Amino acid sequence: MENLKNIQPIEDFNWDAYENGDACSNVSKEELEKKYDETLNTVKDKEVVMGTVTAMNKREVVVNVGFKSDGVVPMSEFRYNPDLKVGDEVEVFIENQEDKKGQLVLSHKKARATRSWDRVNEALEKDEVIKGFIKCRTKGGMIVDVFGIEAFLPGSQIDVKPIRDYDVFVGKTMEFKIVKINQEFKNVVVSHKALIEAELEQQKKDIISKLEKGQVLEGTVKNITSYGVFIDLGGVDGLIHITDLSWGRVSHPEEIVQLDQKINVVILDFDDEKKRIALGLKQLTPHPWDALDPNLKVGDKVKGKVVVMADYGAFIEIAPGVEGLIHVSEMSWTQHLRSAQDFMKVGDEVEAVILTLDREERKMSLGIKQLKPDPWENIEERFPVGSRHTAKVRNFTNFGVFVEIEEGVDGLIHISDLSWTKKIKHPSEFTQIGADIEVQVLEIDKENRRLSLGHKQLEENPWDVFETIFTVGSIHEGTIIEVLDKGAVIALPYGVEGFATPKHLVKEDGSQAQVDEKLPFKVIEFNKEAKRIILSHSRVFEDEQKAEKKNAAEKKAKHSKKEDVQTTQLEKTTLGDIEELAALKEKLSGK
Repeated sequence: MENLKNIQPIEDFNWDAYENGDACSNVSKEELEKKYDETLNTVKDKEVVMGTVTAMNKREVVVNVGFKSDGVVPMSEFRYNPDLKVGDEVEVFIENQEDKKGQLVLSHKKARATRSWDRVNEALEKDEVIKGFIKCRTKGGMIVDVFGIEAFLPGSQIDVKPIRDYDVFVGKTMEFKIVKINQEFKNVVVSHKALIEAELEQQKKDIISKLEKGQVLEGTVKNITSYGVFIDLGGVDGLIHITDLSWGRVSHPEEIVQLDQKINVVILDFDDEKKRIALGLKQLTPHPWDALDPNLKVGDKVKGKVVVMADYGAFIEIAPGVEGLIHVSEMSWTQHLRSAQDFMKVGDEVEAVILTLDREERKMSLGIKQLKPDPWENIEERFPVGSRHTAKVRNFTNFGVFVEIEEGVDGLIHISDLSWTKKIKHPSEFTQIGADIEVQVLEIDKENRRLSLGHKQLEENPWDVFETIFTVGSIHEGTIIEVLDKGAVIALPYGVEGFATPKHLVKEDGSQAQVDEKLPFKVIEFNKEAKRIILSHSRVFEDEQKAEKKNAAEKKAKHSKKEDVQTTQLEKTTLGDIEELAALKEKLSGK
């Protein structure tokens, strides 16, 4: 109250004038209007001016541009700037000095758009850090509102580490650098990564300068590829190659690590120039070969899983990181070339015998055929000479047929032991691969693991019978089935074949016998051992002619002998008659 007592009215205040409505009688109304106009900004429609934020709520921002009324701008136009506060200066575009309500109509968005292109180019030139509002996702990145322009933020430029979820960035305001402007198409490309790269580059240099081989560091799994894992070591990346993840075989790194997992790694190598750091995970654990049972030896049985298949064999993992090779030749006692895939596949659990073990070289060879008895151990008892069996045809050669009686027991049937009668040029004429064939054991070669077998021996030798039929000199009907340079092959009765040389194929009329002609043939040679019969057609009529000549000669000789006898008799008769006449004469004379 005491303060109020001290307040005194203005001494020269004209109360009468105030009462009459003219309080400022000393100053003219015109002067007051002039002063009033000077304090207001003169604004024009469709121009950009600076204003000050005087108030704001969730929906609107009130901006004073020094005009007789304040303007209102929708809050949505300031989404790019969440730090906006009362007192901030902002650009606004004057849409209309007065609307129907006498309100000043402003737009911040249009003000930004009007000056945006100049601002964007200026920001690129000055390498300026600007703010932008991430509006939405698009193919390969995001759309960012920068000065009212829609700029493109590539996915690779959001951060230094790969982004797995783009949606978390939508609606955020972030700082950017403009990295590229296409003046022709008015395209702008921005980057957030560029802001932190320079800082990271220095961090990388600091980290790399302190690296040492063999050093163990903690890192975070940043990215997983088919060939390895990228680890963030705190500003610098290192790679664990797939082969350095585990002592065992790894088909994909995801079997060992997961994204964002924190793991300890050891530095294997690094390159100052290219800033490449090679890391290892398996090197932090002892080698499995060092932990292998020291009592394990050649001949022991082990169990394991097939991890890799090749044509030449299978790799068996008997413990993580400890593998042995079963060569295809150790999978079966058979000597036939086969692929390892015929016996097993990846993932199979198998039992095997250790054949070789080299702990220094960390190599082991295994076998599975050793779990079965060797079929050649007691071959003489199981397949004695003379015994008969059914075999499977495996392969042909020009000289015979390779067959398998059972797994691991092979034999050869010589081409000459296929048939007693047929002249076989190639085994494919007689049988086919995969077919069953009856055989008899002729001979055992244990050292070379091969049997000599015969097929024809299962039947009696018909040549014993043929010997009595096709005797030398005997004549038989035969058909010429093949004509060769050296002669012709003739089919004889009982399925036997004979051979005749060209000179023995001349017919009686002097012409040469042809294929398919049926003619009589005379046996001129029979060789049971060589199974050979030599024939002649010419001899049939030649011998007949000789026989006829001989007969004619004999007849002639016989006839001339008879004439001689008659002459002798005649001579004798005549002489006798003379003698008788002489005697008669003497007798008559005596009388």
